[in-house]
Amino acid sequence: MENLHEILQKYWGYKQFRPLQEEIIRSVLAGNETLALLPTGGGKSICFQVPAMALEGMCLVISPLVALMKDQVENLQKRGISATAIYAGLSHKEIGFLLDECIKGNFKFLYVSPERLKTELFRERAKQMNISLLAIDEAHCISQWGYDFRPPYLEIAQFRTLVPQAKIIALTASATPEVCQDIQQKLSFGLMRRTFQKSFARANLSYACLLEENKEQRLLKILHNVQGTAVVYVRNRKRTQEIAKFLQKNKISADFYHAGLNLTQRNYKQEAWIKDKTRVIVATNAFGMGIDKPDVRIVVHLDLPESLEAYYQEAGRAGRDEKKAYAIILYQPTDIENLTKNIAQKYPSDEDCRRVYQSLANYCKVPLQAGEMESYPFDLAEFQQNFQLKGTMPYYALKRLEAEGFIQLNEAFYRSSKVKFAIDYETLYEFQIKHPKAEPIIRLLQRLYGGGMFSQFVSIQESQLAKFLDKTSREIVQMLERLQELQVIEYEKQNEKPQVTFLTPRYESKYLPLSPERNQLLKQKDEARAEAMKNYVLNTTRCRTQLILDYFGEISYKACGICDTCLTKKRNNEPLEYDFEALRIQIKDFLQDNPLNITDLANLFPLSQESEFIQVIRSMVETNELVYLKNGKIAVST
Repeated sequence: MENLHEILQKYWGYKQFRPLQEEIIRSVLAGNETLALLPTGGGKSICFQVPAMALEGMCLVISPLVALMKDQVENLQKRGISATAIYAGLSHKEIGFLLDECIKGNFKFLYVSPERLKTELFRERAKQMNISLLAIDEAHCISQWGYDFRPPYLEIAQFRTLVPQAKIIALTASATPEVCQDIQQKLSFGLMRRTFQKSFARANLSYACLLEENKEQRLLKILHNVQGTAVVYVRNRKRTQEIAKFLQKNKISADFYHAGLNLTQRNYKQEAWIKDKTRVIVATNAFGMGIDKPDVRIVVHLDLPESLEAYYQEAGRAGRDEKKAYAIILYQPTDIENLTKNIAQKYPSDEDCRRVYQSLANYCKVPLQAGEMESYPFDLAEFQQNFQLKGTMPYYALKRLEAEGFIQLNEAFYRSSKVKFAIDYETLYEFQIKHPKAEPIIRLLQRLYGGGMFSQFVSIQESQLAKFLDKTSREIVQMLERLQELQVIEYEKQNEKPQVTFLTPRYESKYLPLSPERNQLLKQKDEARAEAMKNYVLNTTRCRTQLILDYFGEISYKACGICDTCLTKKRNNEPLEYDFEALRIQIKDFLQDNPLNITDLANLFPLSQESEFIQVIRSMVETNELVYLKNGKIAVST
């Protein structure tokens, strides 16, 4: 086992770990089942990548998004670390080849989506791999109480029994106490468990919520007053373009970004923004995952996020360099109303879901009892048009089918074309003699990509081959397809379309085992999250950092001093912080001989102390100083 600091310096170029990183790593290496809660930008990947490098064997990483997997694999490869990923859209042959390479020990990191764990092929091959560490990224996805539940994550606990030697770490940037407990339970953590949580407080980040009739003009004013790079989040793709054009007309360098862009467009826009050629990126929530730009000065939300978890992650992309930064929500009364309305739309009826499932099976041409773990190209707009499905219902029906574990929607991603020789060198030589017309392209493949093509898939560019052979790209594709028909090569054409994966054999739609009870329960949880978001936005008295900390189960009696409510108190010469001990003594005095219900007790205190009163009551109940009686009243513990 190499020295941890030497590994950090050798591969990442850092001399010191960030707070908590080393403690988390040593916990993992000591064999503790470890849960790490590190806010966005807190360096989560180091916490499993460094111990993986210190251990013999391979690290298996469970990750929910193809974009995140590809980003981390590329970053590891740039550091000279062997890594690969298996995700929907790869061919069975390519998946088989990569799994064999993992068994041989040729990769240090293998990234997979949670859906992969349920396939017999993967499970059997995993038993033959030397998996020393199991890392579960975005671990909140395992909890149905979390804001991004993914049913296939529930496969992980059973999968652990196949690799009992593997140490385990689960990581997330945002989880409530209820979700943290659920994560550990669903992963079957035992007595050797440890939890590490870095404070959710960001001392340099100033939060504000501004009621604004003309959001665009206020945005303009903000961008004029605060210099530096900015992200502006909006709800839909059309609005990204509208706001970007508005900023450009007002002489602010801006561009738009959303999931509907192709790879070239996305890379160009990201790169221009990261290198400060573009100052403002206007985006949907598709932007930001895996993008680490430390000097973002402003994050503005023109539309409300659906939860404080989502907001905290998106706002947290500002000020990662620990210099002063701003996270601002601009809202109107209708935004608050729409938050609840949007939840109603998110939960379509069983009948709608069955109709959409049947249409999806027809669209993908999946026979009954077939299609399990098969992926199909999927275009939502085309799908809706073909089957006359209008509005937002089809999308949310697909999301419900996903939440209940029947399908998986994979975002659009780019996969370059790949080629591998399917025959050995001598057979290939004989083939060239018999087929002289094929010799130029075979020779070119060997010259450009070397002998490695006999043992592994290599990425190619048809346009590059076309240029060398003075052909069109279409002609090159036809030549490669012909070589594949003759079983000389295995050819996987490039792909950058969204995919849909059937996670179970296709059901007859009327027998699709939907769960109305679970659907209703998730709806109630979403409503509670929306309520918390509304309370945060409409709050005018309590420090916003304290509100966020409280939501994530972190009690703090210290105000940040830089959010909009703290600054208002400063201007009005009001105290920023309240005297917790004085309030605690007052509450105990009132209840000493006379239990009261919460409303009557609250009426004994000034309205201006309401939020503080609630926090003190909650803290006293958690520490068993106070108890709730059967009649609903509160009393001092005896």
